Amino acid sequence: MSSRPERLNACTLRPALAGAVLLAAASTSVLAYTATLTAAAPEAIYLQVGVGLFTGGNYTPIKGDGQPTGTPGNNTTINNVSTYVPQADVGNGAAQAMTTDSTATQSYWDGFTFCSVPAQLYIGGFYRTAGGSTAAAQVTATVPAALTDPHGDTLPFSKISWTSAGNDDEGAEPFPAGTFVNGGVQTVGTMASNTWNESCWTFSYSNNTVPKSGYYSGTVTYTMTTP
Repeated sequence: MSSRPERLNACTLRPALAGAVLLAAASTSVLAYTATLTAAAPEAIYLQVGVGLFTGGNYTPIKGDGQPTGTPGNNTTINNVSTYVPQADVGNGAAQAMTTDSTATQSYWDGFTFCSVPAQLYIGGFYRTAGGSTAAAQVTATVPAALTDPHGDTLPFSKISWTSAGNDDEGAEPFPAGTFVNGGVQTVGTMASNTWNESCWTFSYSNNTVPKSGYYSGTVTYTMTTP
């Protein structure tokens, strides 16, 4: 587990990317930033991409029975990541930074301001078992074949990539840097059993082709699957 400072817990071309949030809890079924959880029944998972939801506090401080102080909930908001490329710069090979409309900056682990918006998109959550260790949970992205505009013109999703980092973290990221595939399912991170994991993604558009002018969009759906 990587350390963070001790602190009190406080309760025209316009490619666009929308990330769907999957949030779930189930009774069956140091790094930057990874924290160890106390195993406790029932088994539970939580995945947050962009904004999420905890009520009544953060996960920590953990209660004596291993339960979190706050309660994870379901937030159905779909956050966007987008960029605008001026006509004079289209296709010049200079990668274009993308920004998000997410407001999620603080970690629900402890309230620490981990990500910086609009430059970064938060991704994180936890996998807790009722007993011993298991294989890791997998976090995947389901990616459409291409971004499309209203006229049916397309851009490959592989034109979008991301780096991964967070405030005061160090070491390997649980959700590392990557590039989208052009249609299909790809693994974007893993969570060992009984851990909390989080990263901050910074997206960019490669801008190395000259597509037709327009607004291109597509939705990527993130899913967490336990063993």
